[in-house]
Amino acid sequence: MLNTQWRKSSKSGPNGACVEARLSVTGVEVRDSKDVSGPTLHATTGEWRELLAISRHGSR
Repeated sequence: MLNTQWRKSSKSGPNGACVEARLSVTGVEVRDSKDVSGPTLHATTGEWRELLAISRHGSR
């Protein structure tokens, strides 16, 4: 694991209902900001890019 900090979007609201992400050695980890000690979701770099592309442009 890289020593990276969790980040959330600057567009996130103040209520804490956000997802946070950080880099890992093999991709990206994502977690719920309301449960920082809870489980994380791991995506490879390619999967993360695909997710971002879909979220920006809709389903492929």
